[in-house]
Amino acid sequence: MDTQGGMSALWIILVIITILVFFWGIRIVRPTHRALIERLGKYKKFAQPGFHWVIPVIDRMIKINITEKLVAAEPQEIITNDNLNATVDAQIYYKIKEGEDDVKKSQYNVNNVEYQIVNLTRTTLRNILGTLTLKSANSERGRINKELIEILVRETGSWGIEIVRAELKEIDPPEDVQETMNKIVKAENEKIAAIDFATAAETSADGEKRAAIKKAEGVKQSQILEAEGEAEAIRLVNEAANQYFVGNAQLLKRLETVQASLQQNTKIVVPANQELVNVIGDMAGIVPVRRDGGSTGGK
Repeated sequence: MDTQGGMSALWIILVIITILVFFWGIRIVRPTHRALIERLGKYKKFAQPGFHWVIPVIDRMIKINITEKLVAAEPQEIITNDNLNATVDAQIYYKIKEGEDDVKKSQYNVNNVEYQIVNLTRTTLRNILGTLTLKSANSERGRINKELIEILVRETGSWGIEIVRAELKEIDPPEDVQETMNKIVKAENEKIAAIDFATAAETSADGEKRAAIKKAEGVKQSQILEAEGEAEAIRLVNEAANQYFVGNAQLLKRLETVQASLQQNTKIVVPANQELVNVIGDMAGIVPVRRDGGSTGGK
């Protein structure tokens, strides 16, 4: 009886131990990670996201984050080609590739990926900026970033990582140099502003000049048209006067002369074959009226 009770207790203990070992060996890999399973210090298999079970104590699972990460290279002083000290800081964005070979490289080919990236970045920046002047380094950041990425990609090809991008965070010259550069930039800005103001003033003056010329041309054209209109009116009046007024004036003058002669009892000889009315008409320039009858005589 005691033996059966001891066996039952042993089986219960074994079941409990088995359950504990089972739960102890459960491993869950998230979608943001990949895992390497080692058994007794040797690589066993690659673990994708999901449920996995390993033998406790014997197996070891190493989880690796494959999302993009930021590494900040510590600020450092660099001597540029023009013998100026500049404080340089940079940021590197990288991620471990998700393939089995790349994940293995990131763990077995390099010790501490981030530490290695920081030191490689600092060394590369010293080499690149050492060939540039401080002014060109500030104006050619795009080229420096591109060259930095190319070198990092080439040097980390066996690390199983991808260099996403590299950015120069700052390039700070010494304080006295920075003050001088600020004065130069301020002077350049003031010069540009003065040129822009002068150009605007010249443009405005040119516009006013053109407007004045247009206005004067308009006044001149208006006066010409007005003068031409007056000349045309005078010409028409003159033609009308020559056509209708000059002859009537002469006729009126003759009539006035005849009237004056008659008022002064001037003697008029009337030919036998003409009438008095026709004679007076001839004197006044009026065409005589012809009649079929005989002529009238008189004084």
